[in-house]
Amino acid sequence: MQQHWYTQLNRVLRQQGQGVPVLLLDKAGLDANIAVVKQQLPAPVQPRLVVKSLTCLQLIAHIASSLNCSRFMLFHAPHLPVILRQYAQADILLGKPMPVAAVRQFYSKWLSQPTDSMAGKAQPHIQWLVDSVERLQQYLALAKALNLRLRINIEIDIGLHRGGLAKPEQLEPLLNLISENLQYLQLAGLMGYDAHVGKIPGVIQSLQTSYQRSQQRYQAHIDFIKNRFPQLFNAQLCFNGAGSPTFSLHCQHTVCNDIAFGSMLLKPTDFDIATLSQLKPALFIATPVLKVLPHSQIPGLALLDKLPHRHKALFVYGGNWLARYVYPQGVQVNSLYGRSSNQEMVNVPKGCNIQMDDYVFLRPTQSESVIGQFSQLHCYDGQQLLGWATFND
Repeated sequence: MQQHWYTQLNRVLRQQGQGVPVLLLDKAGLDANIAVVKQQLPAPVQPRLVVKSLTCLQLIAHIASSLNCSRFMLFHAPHLPVILRQYAQADILLGKPMPVAAVRQFYSKWLSQPTDSMAGKAQPHIQWLVDSVERLQQYLALAKALNLRLRINIEIDIGLHRGGLAKPEQLEPLLNLISENLQYLQLAGLMGYDAHVGKIPGVIQSLQTSYQRSQQRYQAHIDFIKNRFPQLFNAQLCFNGAGSPTFSLHCQHTVCNDIAFGSMLLKPTDFDIATLSQLKPALFIATPVLKVLPHSQIPGLALLDKLPHRHKALFVYGGNWLARYVYPQGVQVNSLYGRSSNQEMVNVPKGCNIQMDDYVFLRPTQSESVIGQFSQLHCYDGQQLLGWATFND
């Protein structure tokens, strides 16, 4: 961000802020990132928003409306009713296999909701992710007990090695079980996450080679279903892939028809990578300066007080977030003093003109855990701050 943006927002926060740390959304940056997505996304491919990275309904609503998107990926069972209350017709894909107890809990509450008749109760459009025959057998038993037909998406391992089916032939027992129980189970598709792409050292495997191999593995699983279980194969199957780091690669070529992303729209520092170079940072933390000292004083090291000092010491409200200090220019954590979640010491250059009650700015390293630490996401539209409530689970 340009330095004048921080100075302008510092003035806004001094006027409109409440003197506590705030989580900030730069709406202009977000909208610019949404525009990049709309420009790059291939027409046949459907976007799917990753809710764990965007846990604020007004934020999700703004993005979903801009992208005309009603597909969501969820990783936390309590988020299911939150999204379904807002988007009754949403297509939801679970991003990890849920323990059957969590699935049972969801349907127990859903089935207990008042309705004119059970026949009139529309089943929510949920794709439950399974990674093994054992998991599928658990879901089948639950479907029989509740007289439901569960949509099943199968997790495949396309190189990440975090579970899922690594070989196409491993699909066979799951597909047999689905074929034999079509009253209770329906194949919804496949999910293959490729977070490893681009993280393997280049001397071992290039980004392009890593991506191509992951796509080849994915295609082999699709072909297995098409050739061995044609009765289950249809145009409505969801072949989900990507994730923010590989979004642009999928836009160039993909075997998937459904790609998930979320964090990249806010671009925390963990996503400052080459494949996302066109996107702008849009998520920040701003925290008030409580105290300004002429220099750092380290307990037990009084000798340092006699040395020339090139930095002032600030104590800020809070600290120790999963975030990096970015403003004022040259700001850095004092590693000798140590981290604090209450009053963190940071240093700024001696010539920095910063006062008590000014704000220091940070960029989160990720969004999924940081957003949940704040009750509101403050959307900055260039003039004022709008408070958007975050999920509170």
